[in-house]
Amino acid sequence: MRPTTLVFPIDEDNRILLGRKKRGFGADKYNGFGGKLNAGESFRACAVRELFEESGLSSREEDLECVALFDFQFPFDESLTHVSYVYFLRTFTGIVEETDEMEPHWFKPEDVPYAHMWDGDRRWLPLLLENKKLKGPIVFGRDNSTVDKMDLTAVESVMESEHLARIDLYINE
Repeated sequence: MRPTTLVFPIDEDNRILLGRKKRGFGADKYNGFGGKLNAGESFRACAVRELFEESGLSSREEDLECVALFDFQFPFDESLTHVSYVYFLRTFTGIVEETDEMEPHWFKPEDVPYAHMWDGDRRWLPLLLENKKLKGPIVFGRDNSTVDKMDLTAVESVMESEHLARIDLYINE
């Protein structure tokens, strides 16, 4: 299980910042900002670093609101399987910049380009934008793009842990 993060900045006008991935896995899809943890790095530190690297925005770990914990399972290509904490961020500084990896765009909630996002994101992001907090597995099919199964549970708050075994138990309880 590879640990990752995903951050969705939300501005004072309630617009959400999404990035169109320019290369690699998920190219041309809109998504939040994030990636893999470096050795010894916490989930929150990873989220702050990845957001800056992919958008130019600076933030603080304590300003991240943990809204979901997902186990993205790819049974037909295990190398893609990862667990991810998802954060909303309402306090940040800097100017949004396009990077080699991402082309950022602000969207009103009603204008989010769900048709150009991952299949699973289309299903869970609207729930998060309705202030729900979620946890659970999302299982992708043979094409590694379409969701075969999603078993998400709404929770009062998302348990945060740096221990992958504990995270696995929590997601699947």
